[in-house]
Amino acid sequence: MEQREIVLRAIGVLTETQEMVRRLNDGDELDNDLTQLGRLVSEVFPTIEIPAGSDPEEAAELAIAALMPASVSLVEAFAFLFTQLAKVHDEGRTDVNSTELLREIALRMSDPGGLEAEEE
Repeated sequence: MEQREIVLRAIGVLTETQEMVRRLNDGDELDNDLTQLGRLVSEVFPTIEIPAGSDPEEAAELAIAALMPASVSLVEAFAFLFTQLAKVHDEGRTDVNSTELLREIALRMSDPGGLEAEEE
């Protein structure tokens, strides 16, 4: 999965979480269905096959090697989004809320030249 897609999916996770918090604050019950976060994690993290006869150290090394790239990609996506949200907050902007900002980022991320053009 490309980093751009992971960021878009992370936006979905954050948006879903905002809705879950709103529902909890309203006294609603939450569904026990697999959340967007659960689906994202299950799609990003690979299945690991540990050969029979591997000792614990070898098994750990194989697991780390397989899981590290996915872990880094997820952390990068959420760190990027946190930074974008924190920047707006720190600037004291009141013209945009977090939902609108996430939507704006998603639109820019959906455009192949969107974020790269702005960063130059």
